[in-house]
Amino acid sequence: MTGPAAPGALVAGRDGFRRFAWIVLGWNLLVVLWGAYVRASGSGAGCGSHWPLCNGEVVPQAPQISTVIEFTHRISSGIALALVAALCIWAFLRFPRRDPVRSMAVLSVAFILSEALLGAGLVLLRYVAQNESAGRAVYLSAHLINTQLLLAVLATTAFLARPRVPRLTAKWPRNLFALLLMSLAVGVTGAIAALGDTLYPATSLSAGISQDFSSGSSVLLRLRLIHPMLAILGGAYIGIVAFTKTRDGLTRRPAFAAVVLAISQLCAGAINVALRAPIGMQIVHLLLADLLWIALILLFLRARESRPIAGSSVSPC
Repeated sequence: MTGPAAPGALVAGRDGFRRFAWIVLGWNLLVVLWGAYVRASGSGAGCGSHWPLCNGEVVPQAPQISTVIEFTHRISSGIALALVAALCIWAFLRFPRRDPVRSMAVLSVAFILSEALLGAGLVLLRYVAQNESAGRAVYLSAHLINTQLLLAVLATTAFLARPRVPRLTAKWPRNLFALLLMSLAVGVTGAIAALGDTLYPATSLSAGISQDFSSGSSVLLRLRLIHPMLAILGGAYIGIVAFTKTRDGLTRRPAFAAVVLAISQLCAGAINVALRAPIGMQIVHLLLADLLWIALILLFLRARESRPIAGSSVSPC
């Protein structure tokens, strides 16, 4: 019979799983960014209205560039699904029953499955290319929220799998929870603003501002103003809340990261507006937004972690 695993082996096992969890999170982040490129480049209809096939074929023959972009996104999404499934299986093999890592891994599978279904719905409902319906805006908002929740549970999975097992015994910090909700609201308005930029590109900065205030403009353009206002309020709130957390050894690093990313995000947003939302700048803007969201999730988790006994060391995220 094989005896119980040595403590060192258990630590090494958790550390290997944690590293893989971060890799899975990183891959999903790349998939999100490529999905934004699909939308911004107008390639969402590259495979027609077919799903999971592409223009009725398993592998498109003589594809156009829009088809290559869309098909590549589908392949990368399929790899992401396989990685999350592998993460869940590993969690059940490595961690005991009722361990929160298992629960988070299961949630990761649930959210990536819903992510795949939402992506399929965009194609089947034809909420792609130049579709400017209100339904597309609502659908994209739901897609954005699901994506953020997927990234959140993947980050939580990696956080809980640290070799030095964290104990989330502290009460829920209401100010940080409110901050997460505000961040989601900023993300939703950002998705709507980005859709407006894609559907109604402005010829100049002044023309774009005129579009925002014109009564004859699409509702997507008139809603675009909400995003920068919420982003500024959210950035200020992040600064206030994070500043109170920099005095705590457990929350100092994610709090500092959140402040830096919030400032960078606001600067990127201003540049994005000034340059009339070029695709590359949209991708950078989204990357900073997702990194800020992950930093806020880690800050929230750190704030809930029980304080170590005096003299003990605290392992990094």
